[in-house]
Amino acid sequence: MKNKILFSTLLVAGASLFSSCSDFLEYQPQGTLSSDNIKSASNADALVTAAYASVGNGEMIGPIASMWVYGSVRSDDAYKGGGGVADLEDINFYEQHNLTQPQQGGGFYHPYTWENYYKAISRANVGLRSINDLTDADFPLKKTRLAELRFLRAHAHFMLKMLFKYVPYVDEALSNDEILTVSNRALTNDQLWDKIATDFQYAVDNLPVTQTQVGRANKLSAAAYLAKLRLYQAYEQDDNNKVTGINRAKLQEVVNLTQLVISSGKYDLQPDFAENFLPEFDNGIESVFSVQYSINDGTTVGRLNFETGLNYPHGAPQYGCCGFHQPSQNLANAFGTDANGLPKLDTFNDAVIDFKTATVDPRVDHTIGIDGHPYKYNAALPFSNSWVRDPGVYGFFQSMKEQQLATSSTYKKQGPFIGTSKNIDIIRYADVLLFQAEAYIELGQPALALPLINKIRARAAASTGRTKKADGTNPSNYLIRPYSATNWTQDYARKALQFERRLEFATESPRFFDLVRWGIAEPTLNAYLTKEKTRRSYLSGAKFTAGRDEYLPIPQREINFTKGLYKQNPGF
Repeated sequence: MKNKILFSTLLVAGASLFSSCSDFLEYQPQGTLSSDNIKSASNADALVTAAYASVGNGEMIGPIASMWVYGSVRSDDAYKGGGGVADLEDINFYEQHNLTQPQQGGGFYHPYTWENYYKAISRANVGLRSINDLTDADFPLKKTRLAELRFLRAHAHFMLKMLFKYVPYVDEALSNDEILTVSNRALTNDQLWDKIATDFQYAVDNLPVTQTQVGRANKLSAAAYLAKLRLYQAYEQDDNNKVTGINRAKLQEVVNLTQLVISSGKYDLQPDFAENFLPEFDNGIESVFSVQYSINDGTTVGRLNFETGLNYPHGAPQYGCCGFHQPSQNLANAFGTDANGLPKLDTFNDAVIDFKTATVDPRVDHTIGIDGHPYKYNAALPFSNSWVRDPGVYGFFQSMKEQQLATSSTYKKQGPFIGTSKNIDIIRYADVLLFQAEAYIELGQPALALPLINKIRARAAASTGRTKKADGTNPSNYLIRPYSATNWTQDYARKALQFERRLEFATESPRFFDLVRWGIAEPTLNAYLTKEKTRRSYLSGAKFTAGRDEYLPIPQREINFTKGLYKQNPGF
């Protein structure tokens, strides 16, 4: 067993899947503990553990730990996959952009995601109110646990803001009646960023650098998350989601915060890129903050992640479900390299890549299941096109990062669905390096970004040991080299940084949110769709509309419940 907080042994259980739309406003964790019956430090600690559990309490139809639906499929990284466009049509609506609705069929996906995050916020607030009532003598870890709860509350608010832009901010000072009066437009865009940042800053100021239990937030994970927030905030948006400028003061905060993490020496890149996607390296040197899972922990099913369980190869006999989240042809093409071992920044998508002849970035074989190439680092198990569920609609590629071999000790099949106890990283050290590189570039100091980006590329170049075929040869023609200082202008560095983030985090879901904060979602995605319409006929009507499709609509049921207090996002 991993040495982590075992969330599955909580005394506090989750709420039922089909709870009412008002639950997030009045939700209290069910079970034996609440703010009314804390009698000891151990019970207070249990409430904190319950708050940690809540950030992983998502569902296949209401995910909160994995953003593959909202960040990968809505971008140019992946198609929905599965058994055609009608199979979980809600995801198809997101992929098409112009079909997204405030109230998806049955309230699935973004309405449930909204609800699940507010349940997480409620758990954090219950813990904060309860622990605040204890003295330091009663609970010596009081300050640390308060900081952890505020970190978790900030995480949930951050994710909601990233998805919906305008959301109600709910803290522990509000009564249930007062919560009902808080509008999602009570704060401006910038004020909401700052409000969330206050919680992260409290965590930076009050958490230790090292926690005795892995999985808990620490000072450096809080600093990294605050850096991420300030980087998002730096790209200032108007009411129509257009980026109107980049705030240099916020960028400098990003540099300072990431330097705190980098100079600590606590984190580094895993030597092999593969190690980020294998459970034996959970909570490793690259994991800055992750959602924790467990298996064989004394419960019936374990504390498993089922959010990505739809994404295994449908036709593979060891899986049998369900073929979602298929990498796009555009993404596959992006891994091609030129004669200098560099990405083809402007021409990568001119033609369909031929993996038998093209030179490629090694990260392609960590990311995409390709016919004849080892599947998930098992040379004896080559990926087969016959595993793909609906190639006539979605092509032959399959995502791999989130999947585990059926022989893995972390893998469990529950009926037709699949869960694993592999953690989901929210921030890894590669993020921290590229956050800092991006800030340097936008501050007009691209030379300082060059070694950071090249460190990522050097690790990619060294990550070919686990991808080899049974005969010891590479399945692809790997050619990847560092960028040169020659002609490393700000414009070129910006392109390189944006491309590097795509290659490094492909199908991990940041892509859509990166495009939005950079202010290039509309031109990038409509150019992508224009080309993809010649390859995938189901996208013939897809269109991204600037000023609307950067964010999800506020769930209509929440607007109805608050009698119009919540205001809908533009265009919906």
